[in-house]
Amino acid sequence: MIRAGTPAARALADVAAAMRDARHDWWIIGSAAVALLGGDTPLADIDLLIDPRDGHALLARLKVAPLAPDRDARFRSATFARWTGSWMPVEIMADLYVGHDGGWQRVAPTTRQPVPVGGETVYVPERWEMIALLHRFGRPKDLQRARLLVMRP
Repeated sequence: MIRAGTPAARALADVAAAMRDARHDWWIIGSAAVALLGGDTPLADIDLLIDPRDGHALLARLKVAPLAPDRDARFRSATFARWTGSWMPVEIMADLYVGHDGGWQRVAPTTRQPVPVGGETVYVPERWEMIALLHRFGRPKDLQRARLLVMRP
């Protein structure tokens, strides 16, 4: 759960403001999405999934340089950057893939639920889709977050 006035709420409002000029859909995923959907989970950062066609413009607006491709055996993204100019770090990803069942699957939510935060609106996958996505991620912390969403109506 994200309370008004907290660093997470302020950072999410900053993300929404930064994404106002986006031409394509975008989502908050990961722990911040779980918190926005009512799960009580700690946040170290905010994961922002964007369309690659909005990537260059967003990074230029935020004055953020893309980082070298992540060598994580579980995740890959064509664009990866970390924005530290807000109240908490924001990890920006485009063309995100997760290693699952021996191959790579693109992370492309099909649902988009608006959530008001600090006078702005951010978007998360619907609860059922976020649960499925967390199961695909498969790490112990993701499975715990999925349980939080299953337990909460």
